[in-house]
Amino acid sequence: MAPPVFRFAPSPNGFLHLGHAFSALLNFDRARKTGGRLLLRIEDIDATRCRPEYEAATYEDLAWLGIDWETPVRRQSEHLADYRAALDRLSALGLVYPAFESRTEIARLVAAREANGPWPRDPDGAPLYPGEAKSLPAPERDRLLASGRPYALRLDMIAACRHVTGLTWNELGEGPDGERCTVPARPQAWGDVILARKETLTSYHLSVVVDDAIQGVSEIVRGQDLFHATAVHRLLQVLLGLPEPAYRHHRLICDDEGRKLSKSSRSTGLRALRAAGITPASIRQLVGLG
Repeated sequence: MAPPVFRFAPSPNGFLHLGHAFSALLNFDRARKTGGRLLLRIEDIDATRCRPEYEAATYEDLAWLGIDWETPVRRQSEHLADYRAALDRLSALGLVYPAFESRTEIARLVAAREANGPWPRDPDGAPLYPGEAKSLPAPERDRLLASGRPYALRLDMIAACRHVTGLTWNELGEGPDGERCTVPARPQAWGDVILARKETLTSYHLSVVVDDAIQGVSEIVRGQDLFHATAVHRLLQVLLGLPEPAYRHHRLICDDEGRKLSKSSRSTGLRALRAAGITPASIRQLVGLG
């Protein structure tokens, strides 16, 4: 049997903090415990926020923690053709359509809908897409595309869910020997998610499932904040004929007010902690790994 494959996949849009350290160390520890492999992936599809200096700092911080990984590192910006091929496959199934509303227009549509009662929201609290681009006549859609107007390519969730039945995922307990359970997946709770934009040829949802399949990732260890997004990922895996990994969603490291850490949290940034004399062993204690 092939050894299990794990990955840590940060975005280089800021410096790593204690939450990143916790996730990276969990993956590293799991790889060592199981005789598996640890991969590092740089999720840099957001060209407006990702910077080379943050990527370089990521390597430095992980090495300081005592984490090593296989090379070469996969950088998403170098593999856009892989995501385009997956998007084309979904388009061939008739599951993708362009939506032309701006964020401001979508907010206005949601406000209009909510005048008649609550509008449904996804598990992250964002309103579901309220537009009607899916029903645009083909000539009007072609006209808007030819005009150069910005658009988002959305997944027709209702049509996509007709292709699957009994969608689930395998969830592992948080502890090192946590019990496995089967979780029902409800991707429809997310509505017509965005798979790509005119200016960005992929999205997190699309690229993460393509990358995990190409890299042979067999156990995904990531934060509890992505638990519900797994339903979308499982749907895309089935639609694209990709392997099913196991998932382990770990607790989040929060600030003193109970909020999830962000990259603007200087007090919990690894570089700041290192400069203050904190050791890698102390970082393990701070995140509860002993």
